[in-house]
Amino acid sequence: ELYDNYRIDPLVQTLDAVRGEVADDLVFVARLGDEVVGSVRGFTDPDGTGQIGKLCVHPRLQGHGLGTRLLNAAEAALAADRAATRFRLHTGHRSESNLRLYRRAGYAQVGDATGTDGVRLILLEKEAAAQEFVASA
Repeated sequence: ELYDNYRIDPLVQTLDAVRGEVADDLVFVARLGDEVVGSVRGFTDPDGTGQIGKLCVHPRLQGHGLGTRLLNAAEAALAADRAATRFRLHTGHRSESNLRLYRRAGYAQVGDATGTDGVRLILLEKEAAAQEFVASA
């Protein structure tokens, strides 16, 4: 609804593509009983950049810190298990709640791009050391 575009990548991704990502990427899932209420995926590029994507939280549970916990889990695992030295993610330009979450977590805009679905994306990054510093404070 936010973009009036039901062709955005997460909605049209094939089952084989999802299986490939789940097999290769770090995946964190938040559950409430048997119900999946949030998830995030990540992998590290050869240059040491931890790519974080597909962070989602069920609408009825948004605003309770679950997105922050999923993001923190992905960052910690990418740094510890995959040697990420910085983190990169993107979100749609109208996704104000996502942008607030990422900025509170220390991300800064480094550019923008247009997705294959035509949605303008905001690209954000932060150094891994910044997360380690915050965690140790």
